[in-house]
Amino acid sequence: MRRSSLAALLVALTASAGGCSYSPSPSLFPTHLKTLAVPILKNETTEPNIEQEVTQAIVDRFVQDNKLRVVDEQQADLVISGSVVRYTNSVFGFNAREQAEEYQVAVAVRLTARDRVKNREMWRDDNLVRTTNYFVVAPVGQTPQDQYTSRKDAIEKLADAVLNKTVEGW
Repeated sequence: MRRSSLAALLVALTASAGGCSYSPSPSLFPTHLKTLAVPILKNETTEPNIEQEVTQAIVDRFVQDNKLRVVDEQQADLVISGSVVRYTNSVFGFNAREQAEEYQVAVAVRLTARDRVKNREMWRDDNLVRTTNYFVVAPVGQTPQDQYTSRKDAIEKLADAVLNKTVEGW
């Protein structure tokens, strides 16, 4: 009898442990922060309109996350501001004939997240960089890509990083 009770207990513990997982606790995020503003970033690159694309991607990511409501800067509890400091599209790999076939797009920003309620810096990153590689001559089974598709991918990765630094760093 005791043996079957122990076996049943082990089965129950094993079954319940399988459903456990880690997720950041929303209670750790500062409760006084309810709203967010992302003014259009400055463009310190020679790439036209990249500041618009990066700003919009960051705003869209926060809207999708829905943890902070995006509002006008004057009404915001938290403001993320800064600059796009670098944009490159450079050769990353060559084929056997020494022709460029793989490129890498890199987008770098300098950002500060300021808690306006408590008048303090929440986080700062002077060189947040995200990259994406693409092949102009597609490897077998893939389609060739271009700079603009890869640029969008790098910007989306950047927006994800900004969201993570803001809401999951607690």
